[in-house]
Amino acid sequence: MAIEILHFELNTGAKIPSVGLGTWQSSPGVVGNAVTAAVKVGYRHIDCAQVYDNEKEVGSALKRLFDDGVVKREDLWITSKLWCTDHAPEDVPVALDRTLRDLQLDYVDLYLIHWPVRMKKGSGGFKPENLIQPDIPATWRAMEALYDSGKARAIGVSNFSTKKLGDLLDVARVPPAVNQVECHPSWRQAKLHEFCKSKGVHLSAYSPLGSPGTTWIKSDVLQNPILKMVAEKLGKTPAQVALRWGIQMGHSVLPKSTNEARIKENFDVFGWSIPEDLFVKFNGIEQARLLRGASFVHDTYGPYRSVEELWDGEI
Repeated sequence: MAIEILHFELNTGAKIPSVGLGTWQSSPGVVGNAVTAAVKVGYRHIDCAQVYDNEKEVGSALKRLFDDGVVKREDLWITSKLWCTDHAPEDVPVALDRTLRDLQLDYVDLYLIHWPVRMKKGSGGFKPENLIQPDIPATWRAMEALYDSGKARAIGVSNFSTKKLGDLLDVARVPPAVNQVECHPSWRQAKLHEFCKSKGVHLSAYSPLGSPGTTWIKSDVLQNPILKMVAEKLGKTPAQVALRWGIQMGHSVLPKSTNEARIKENFDVFGWSIPEDLFVKFNGIEQARLLRGASFVHDTYGPYRSVEELWDGEI
């Protein structure tokens, strides 16, 4: 009998649903329908960010779902993220207010520092001259104030290496509840996984299928022969097995799709499990980080001279 893992408990006591709908690269015009379809299928967790440039449309979809009585606000877990241009302590509450206005909400369940990277206020795109020195402790104190206010019911980070997370934990009054990072069978994040577990920080997995729809990332995570073999044995799709692997590892997973059939397929990860003899085979999958953050690295600008520095060697 499979053990149901419908949610994970955070260090705040809140329960984050184990499967969320990712909205990165879901263009306006389709993201609202994706959110609506997902909630109707049973998703109770939507992962957003200001930089995705689609929060207004997500907000309209949420409002319709609430107005139509499909779900109540307290039934949903909504995450958003602080973009790199808003790291100055005085800009942090303004950024969250803008997100709340766009999402038509009074609070988010989780608010994350999107990257350990800072860019000039008001700058757009990924030009290297916009990269400036971050002050994560100062930005985090502003995040803690949002947690105190109740506008962000939990706070955390995204794309933080083990070292950067450890440095933050050393100075944080309110420890981060979550570190949201790339994680899938071909990038298991073993070191970070163990560190998060030891510190009571929940690891949430973006690109849990390896971002197969992203044209500029060469990804064949779902083509991995070990994954395909396990899927065949269990009568599931490789995507379902990759997601179930993440959940059994103790991570919430955030598959992104705007296709209703795949949104449904990605939620069919309950009521069955990967048995131990097959689960251990995942250790044989070759490892490679897909999203390297090279735009945040420069010889002159910003703090990171190499991808190795950005991830503190975890690449």
